Parts: sequence; structure tokens; C-alpha cells
Amino acid sequence: MGAIDVWCNPFTPEGIKHLFLDNEEVFFMMGVQWGRKANMKGFTADEFVANMDRLGVEKVCVPALKQAFYRKNKMGADFDYADIAKLVKQYPDRIVGLAGINPFERMEGVRKLEHAVKEYGFKGAHVHPFGFGLPINAAEWFPFYAKCAELDIPVVFQVGHSAEFMPSACGKPILLDDIALYFPELKLIGGHCGWPWVEELIAMAWKHPNVYIAASGHAPKYWDKKLVHFLNSRGKGKVLWGTDYPLILHEESLSQIELLNLKPEHKQSLLHDAAAAVFKFESAPKKKSAGKEKK
Repeated sequence: MGAIDVWCNPFTPEGIKHLFLDNEEVFFMMGVQWGRKANMKGFTADEFVANMDRLGVEKVCVPALKQAFYRKNKMGADFDYADIAKLVKQYPDRIVGLAGINPFERMEGVRKLEHAVKEYGFKGAHVHPFGFGLPINAAEWFPFYAKCAELDIPVVFQVGHSAEFMPSACGKPILLDDIALYFPELKLIGGHCGWPWVEELIAMAWKHPNVYIAASGHAPKYWDKKLVHFLNSRGKGKVLWGTDYPLILHEESLSQIELLNLKPEHKQSLLHDAAAAVFKFESAPKKKSAGKEKK
């Protein structure tokens, strides 16, 4: 069974342009400060899935990201659900849509989320809270959480600090505590390792049966030792693999994981089994993605 990436940003030329090249805060931090400009290339779905085949990646979860500019009080990235749905339609066994949430859309946004799940086949929701200036346990988010609980889909959060010029405290992992207590049936995935509050996120994942960690946003060679120990011991089934592609490329992430000397069953859980259980995925046929079906 191939690996499942629970956070892979829209990879098409249009998606890369919108999220990274035209998004000045993201481009400055990730392109300039972190020296990742070379990664910011777009690919068609055919090209991208062919590379997934080469690397043994079974599925990628692609968020229709809703990200606001905090200082400018406007949207920085605002992907239309329909655009991500087009990617999903091309490779429904390989590309998974996540519905980004704009809390200020209120009940209209809740209805859009439901449409994305029921009509487009999206398998989860996605929260990037920082630019909205709202902590993830703020009341404005709860109607969306309630709908996700009703639809039985997980929510992927960016928790930890915000790389952009936004208030990081909105994503402190301890805030998942309130959500998990109120919605015990709702699966909550704290992304980006929770850094710099890694132990805080580990504590939430250990405490709550419905809280998980996505080891996205940081290359495995930089993962906190406490996180590696957790996923390789009592945290089996609680940590999911993610990249935040193209910030981290699949090839470099997978090669670095090989150097962590994880127990085989724990590595299998990290790369595949935990995500398959949380998202209720069925494994794709081995050669399903060789190309689109020819008429």
C-alpha cells in the first residue's frame, strides 16, 4: 500500500501561482526566507500522479485553501471548491479534496462545505485560522465543526505558529482541547507538527481518541525528537504523514523518513494506515493511476 499525504497544496500551475507566487507573504517566507523557490513549479494532474506512481504515493489530500491576510484584512488565498473538484474528478482514487473554511461566510459557508462533500466528494475540511484572527476554538468556527461532525468527515488544522505575518496564538494546539471535548465524534487533525508547541499537540493526541497529528510542514529531518519517539512508540495510529507540498517535496520527505529508523509497523501506520483509518479510505488498485481512462 502506498503512502498517503494528508496535506498537499494545489499543485497545478494555476494553484502554485495563486498560493505561492502571487501570495506575497507566503512567497517571502517560503520562497525567499526558506529558499524553496525552486520547488514552486506547477504540474498537470497527469504529470503529478505519474510522479506519485514513481514514488509510491497512493493518495494526496488537496485543500481548497481559505487563507486571509491578517494585516491587510483581505483574502490571500481563496480556492474555489469547484476548481479542486476538477482535480478530484480526474483521479478520484488518488486526489482527495478538503474544503477550506472561511468562518466569516457563516451559514452560507456551511452550506458550501456540505455541497463540496455531497456533490464533489470531498473527504474532509481544512482550517487555516491565523489570518482571520480567530482562535480555532472561537464560536465562529463551531457551525462548521458541527456540520463536519454530522457529515462524519475529519477537520485538518494548521496548528503551531504561522509562518506568515499573522498571530500564531490562534493555532495553539491546546485549543483543540475545547473542540475535542465538545465534539467527541469529530476527528481533529493538528497539522504542521504543532511546532513550536509540539509537546502540547502530543498531549492532545494522547488525551483525546479523536485528536491526531499531521507531521506536515516540516521536513522529517527536522521533526522534534519527542514527536519521533511518540510516533514510534505509544503514538502508533495517531500520527499521519503530510508534506505541505511544494514546501516539502514527496521524494525528499520519504527519503528522510527512511533515515529515522522507525519500527516497520509504526512507519506503515505513519505513511498509510493511520490516514486510511481516519479518512476511511479504501486502497486504490495498484495501477489505477497510470493515466485517465481512454474512451
